[in-house]
Amino acid sequence: MLTYNSTSTMPIKAPTKPVSIALSPTASSPMTAATPSLNSAAINGHKTQGQQHIWLVTGPAGCGKTTVAEYLAKSLGMPYVEGDAFHPPANIEKMANGIPLTDEDRWDWLTALREESINRLNAGSCGVVLTCSALKRKYRDVIRVAGYYDRRIQIHFVFLDAPEELLLARVTQRQNHYMGANMVHSQFDILERPLANEKDVITIDVSRPIEEVEQEALSNVLETMAKSQDKL
Repeated sequence: MLTYNSTSTMPIKAPTKPVSIALSPTASSPMTAATPSLNSAAINGHKTQGQQHIWLVTGPAGCGKTTVAEYLAKSLGMPYVEGDAFHPPANIEKMANGIPLTDEDRWDWLTALREESINRLNAGSCGVVLTCSALKRKYRDVIRVAGYYDRRIQIHFVFLDAPEELLLARVTQRQNHYMGANMVHSQFDILERPLANEKDVITIDVSRPIEEVEQEALSNVLETMAKSQDKL
């Protein structure tokens, strides 16, 4: 089990040969669009000039992470990674039984998400979109480590914000999901909303129709990538 204070880090190799991943443009999956190669990537008219972007859609249960992340991935032509799928069985069992995860439960999960993001970039994608609650700043810092190994990698967070009461109501209506309504309160208990000095975070109010949330998120993402390109 890794700990946050551990000095060991996973080895991350910079991409050495861009690979263009051609996927069917007619399928409905967010992974369907042909993924741009690193040397010639362009997203909605914004050239990436070899930059690679990791976009994490974050927030407590019920905020709409999956919906927004899938929309962004499809719109940007980037692969999508569902963070919940990387929880080990022990974590899922705890949450299904209403037992909050500890920091120790999360370190290996967060590291796995970081590693998977790097793998997608190494496969030739100019970016990747993934979901991750990232409730505390130190959880976000685990993902930020990816940028320390390769300065081409830009880390961004889209924090979906809403009152606890609203998210509780949404989760109560969900079916066939291991995250029960009782877990919403425990997540808000430990939630550390991004501070102003976390410059890589975009905060979106999700107490609105999902179409408005999706459009605002996409607009902010495109603007952020354009500004990142201008700094080169």
